[in-house]
Amino acid sequence: MDTILDIQNLSVAYRGSPAPAVRGASFTLGRERLGIVGESGSGKSTLGRALLKLLPTADITADRMQFREVDLLATPEKRMLGIRGKRISMILQDPKFSLNPIRRVGDQVAEAWRVHVKCSKAEAREKALAMLRSVAIRDVERVYDLYPHQVSGGMGQRIMIAMMLLTEPELVIADEPTSALDVTVRMQVLSILDGLVRDRGIGLIVISHDLNLVRNFCDRVLIMYAGRVVESLKASELDKAQHPYTRGLLAAQPRIGGPRRPLPVLQRRPEWAEEVRA
Repeated sequence: MDTILDIQNLSVAYRGSPAPAVRGASFTLGRERLGIVGESGSGKSTLGRALLKLLPTADITADRMQFREVDLLATPEKRMLGIRGKRISMILQDPKFSLNPIRRVGDQVAEAWRVHVKCSKAEAREKALAMLRSVAIRDVERVYDLYPHQVSGGMGQRIMIAMMLLTEPELVIADEPTSALDVTVRMQVLSILDGLVRDRGIGLIVISHDLNLVRNFCDRVLIMYAGRVVESLKASELDKAQHPYTRGLLAAQPRIGGPRRPLPVLQRRPEWAEEVRA
């Protein structure tokens, strides 16, 4: 496997917090789609941000935190500015909070190109328009001049995807990329991301609480509980999960046409936070 990312024993502790938010996480990523699943507070978003060193109030430690030829742990902030957005991008979950409300969306997409590439405003505009077309946005000339409040949630998410993929990164971290979207738009967004993995050979990390999404979209899945990766398995084998926490997550899902009885309450045990299962 062509390894894009190699993480070994990664821990993240917020200053002033009594317990680490992420503890001893280890995994590798190639040209594939990796899902990271867990409840709110399990540490999955913190893990994603730690990879980009976007946690100024946290201490990050690891035995290995390697992206291609780059030792992320030892890389100074000045060099990270050239990696973020260019070689590693992060798609955040809600465009309403990610886009600048007082700037036109097209200018924000073009800026993502001009930050990393020396070019004229006209060249950046053409690059941004082409990228907006590639994420299935119609009438891009009109959309380019809109403000964030003038676009729908689905279009806003596609604009964010265009912005993050403009520089053709090698690794994309998508944090709940479809959580605010309806089913139809969700499938469109996933189709765009799937095409990028297939056609450009990027590595994709999908952070989600939606087991059905990662089951049907990802290649592999990491299950996180209380900051630990408690289980790792192929997405196609999710129903064969062995860890009781993963089994509990699966059992707590409502199913159309399933038995009409109360869903089981998810059990949580302190010892699960101390063990790791491959």
